[in-house]
Amino acid sequence: MSTVGLNRPLVLEAPLVTANGSGGYDEGWAALGTLWAEVTPRTGREVKGPASSASVMGFKITVRGAPVGSAMRPQAGQRFREGTRHYRIEAVSERDPRGRFLVCFAEEEVAA
Repeated sequence: MSTVGLNRPLVLEAPLVTANGSGGYDEGWAALGTLWAEVTPRTGREVKGPASSASVMGFKITVRGAPVGSAMRPQAGQRFREGTRHYRIEAVSERDPRGRFLVCFAEEEVAA
Protein backbone atom coordinates (compact mmCIF):
# COMPACT_ATOMS: atom_id res chain seq x y z
CA MET A 1 0.00 0.00 0.00
CA SER A 2 1.43 3.39 -0.92
CA THR A 3 2.07 6.10 1.62
CA VAL A 4 -0.50 8.83 2.16
CA GLY A 5 0.53 12.47 1.67
CA LEU A 6 -1.87 14.56 3.77
CA ASN A 7 -0.83 17.92 2.32
CA ARG A 8 -4.05 19.95 1.86
CA PRO A 9 -6.23 21.41 4.62
CA LEU A 10 -9.94 20.89 3.87
CA VAL A 11 -12.83 22.17 5.98
CA LEU A 12 -15.42 19.46 6.71
CA GLU A 13 -18.95 20.90 6.57
CA ALA A 14 -22.37 19.49 7.43
CA PRO A 15 -25.71 20.68 6.02
CA LEU A 16 -27.52 23.15 8.26
CA VAL A 17 -31.25 23.90 8.04
CA THR A 18 -32.66 26.83 10.06
CA ALA A 19 -36.12 28.34 10.30
CA ASN A 20 -36.35 31.69 8.50
CA GLY A 21 -39.21 33.09 10.62
CA SER A 22 -41.66 33.09 7.71
CA GLY A 23 -42.71 29.47 7.91
CA GLY A 24 -39.91 28.28 5.65
CA TYR A 25 -36.30 27.43 6.16
CA ASP A 26 -32.86 28.43 4.98
CA GLU A 27 -30.23 25.91 3.95
CA GLY A 28 -26.54 26.44 4.61
CA TRP A 29 -23.42 24.71 5.83
CA ALA A 30 -21.82 24.47 9.28
CA ALA A 31 -18.06 23.99 9.58
CA LEU A 32 -17.13 20.99 11.74
CA GLY A 33 -13.35 21.41 11.59
CA THR A 34 -10.31 21.20 9.36
CA LEU A 35 -8.85 17.87 8.19
CA TRP A 36 -5.57 17.38 6.38
CA ALA A 37 -6.15 15.41 3.21
CA GLU A 38 -4.67 13.88 0.08
CA VAL A 39 -6.84 14.76 -2.93
CA THR A 40 -6.56 12.50 -6.00
CA PRO A 41 -8.56 13.12 -9.19
CA ARG A 42 -10.64 10.26 -10.60
CA THR A 43 -12.90 10.70 -13.62
CA GLY A 44 -14.90 13.60 -14.98
CA ARG A 45 -17.95 14.08 -17.14
CA GLU A 46 -20.15 16.78 -18.58
CA VAL A 47 -23.74 17.08 -17.36
CA LYS A 48 -26.13 18.93 -19.66
CA GLY A 49 -29.10 20.74 -18.19
CA PRO A 50 -31.99 22.56 -19.87
CA ALA A 51 -30.24 25.95 -19.81
CA SER A 52 -26.56 25.15 -19.29
CA SER A 53 -24.05 22.41 -18.74
CA ALA A 54 -21.67 21.62 -15.91
CA SER A 55 -18.44 19.74 -15.50
CA VAL A 56 -18.52 17.10 -12.75
CA MET A 57 -15.17 15.78 -11.55
CA GLY A 58 -14.74 12.84 -9.19
CA PHE A 59 -12.10 12.81 -6.46
CA LYS A 60 -10.73 10.33 -3.96
CA ILE A 61 -10.00 12.24 -0.75
CA THR A 62 -7.99 10.45 1.94
CA VAL A 63 -8.04 11.70 5.55
CA ARG A 64 -6.97 10.31 8.94
CA GLY A 65 -9.34 7.78 10.43
CA ALA A 66 -11.89 8.70 13.10
CA PRO A 67 -14.22 6.44 15.07
CA VAL A 68 -17.79 5.89 13.90
CA GLY A 69 -19.97 8.55 15.52
CA SER A 70 -17.19 11.13 15.78
CA ALA A 71 -18.06 14.61 14.49
CA MET A 72 -14.73 14.58 12.64
CA ARG A 73 -15.55 11.42 10.68
CA PRO A 74 -16.78 12.46 7.21
CA GLN A 75 -20.01 10.92 5.96
CA ALA A 76 -22.11 10.95 2.82
CA GLY A 77 -24.15 14.14 2.48
CA GLN A 78 -21.43 16.32 3.96
CA ARG A 79 -18.83 18.22 1.96
CA PHE A 80 -15.26 19.43 2.05
CA ARG A 81 -14.47 23.08 1.32
CA GLU A 82 -11.13 24.34 0.02
CA GLY A 83 -11.42 28.09 -0.53
CA THR A 84 -14.17 28.50 -3.12
CA ARG A 85 -14.10 24.82 -4.16
CA HIS A 86 -16.64 22.34 -2.73
CA TYR A 87 -16.32 18.55 -2.80
CA ARG A 88 -19.66 16.79 -2.14
CA ILE A 89 -19.05 13.51 -0.26
CA GLU A 90 -20.83 10.56 -1.92
CA ALA A 91 -19.38 7.63 0.10
CA VAL A 92 -16.78 6.91 2.81
CA SER A 93 -14.76 3.74 3.36
CA GLU A 94 -11.87 2.69 5.54
CA ARG A 95 -8.63 2.51 3.53
CA ASP A 96 -7.06 -0.25 5.61
CA PRO A 97 -8.31 -2.90 8.05
CA ARG A 98 -7.05 -0.93 11.09
CA GLY A 99 -8.99 2.19 10.05
CA ARG A 100 -5.96 4.50 10.16
CA PHE A 101 -7.21 6.34 7.07
CA LEU A 102 -10.59 6.95 5.47
CA VAL A 103 -11.23 7.29 1.74
CA CYS A 104 -13.99 9.70 0.76
CA PHE A 105 -15.38 9.49 -2.75
CA ALA A 106 -16.47 13.00 -3.65
CA GLU A 107 -17.58 15.09 -6.62
CA GLU A 108 -16.97 18.70 -7.51
CA GLU A 109 -19.40 20.42 -9.85
CA VAL A 110 -18.29 23.45 -11.84
CA ALA A 111 -20.59 25.45 -14.13
CA ALA A 112 -19.31 25.38 -17.71
